[in-house]
Amino acid sequence: MNDTAANHPADDALILEVAEQIVAALNLEMAPADIEAEAPLYGEGLGLDSIDILEVALVLSKRYGFSLRADNEDNVKIFASLRSLTDYVATHRTK
Repeated sequence: MNDTAANHPADDALILEVAEQIVAALNLEMAPADIEAEAPLYGEGLGLDSIDILEVALVLSKRYGFSLRADNEDNVKIFASLRSLTDYVATHRTK
């Protein structure tokens, strides 16, 4: 069986849950629902920097039972948007 994000599409509940984790981890002054699923997490979108991304990766790894390595060549795609990050979580979570 192919274990790709297409086989584990992130539903709206998981997208909101991941957004809640991002807001809590970074103490953002916004509602999780205000994070647009398709908007970039870096730069002009949510405006996260590499330290923020590292913090989010640690929180999500601990919460969902997988590891996100700093040297993963897919990190740019994984953290491109809330939806792409949530797709990764849906595919790789163990809890």
